[in-house]
Amino acid sequence: MSYSVKELFLTLQGEGAQAGRVAVFCRFSGCNLWTGREADRARGKGGCSRWCDTDFVGTDGEGGGRFEDATALIAAAQEVWAGRGGQALLVCTGGEPLLQMDDEFVAAAHAAGFEVAIETNGTLPVPEGVDWVCVSPKAGAPLVVLSGQELKLVVPQEGIDPSEFVDLEFEHHFLQPKDSVDKDRDLQSTIGYCLSHPKWRLSVQSHKFLGIP
Repeated sequence: MSYSVKELFLTLQGEGAQAGRVAVFCRFSGCNLWTGREADRARGKGGCSRWCDTDFVGTDGEGGGRFEDATALIAAAQEVWAGRGGQALLVCTGGEPLLQMDDEFVAAAHAAGFEVAIETNGTLPVPEGVDWVCVSPKAGAPLVVLSGQELKLVVPQEGIDPSEFVDLEFEHHFLQPKDSVDKDRDLQSTIGYCLSHPKWRLSVQSHKFLGIP
């Protein structure tokens, strides 16, 4: 199987339970909830099309391209890690990475010494062996991944409530204010909700105010 990757780069994880950890980010092209094109924001299958701030269209980003097989893609990820030592982490994101991630990819990553993490909207099944599963549910989209390491709900989303997810089997439950013109208001609202519902923890996009990818 070949893979289309928007970008492949070294950074610090900016969100959630692993914030601050060095990682290779592999942003796969494409999403099953909307096209990623501005003209289609009103026509996405999930409500996220109205506010998604990620560019996952094409293969023209840093380190991006079309890779003929898992071996080629993982070799490129190894070059990005470049012998830094310690446990190498490969964070697979998108768009929606599960449109492309498969058993072959996970096996090749493990063989190269990577711990494999995924950030997914949870609408597609996760291959066996993924080490860290982060699910970010989206309004209007069916959720099939009901357990994992981290549930990260972007708020507010019209038609979706945190109480729907609080009892799912995740090690961590995060609320993350979306980046919008109302971000200060949404941050204060999210802080208030976490204070009243202690199972939820606050996640912020630290990479944005740190100025890193």
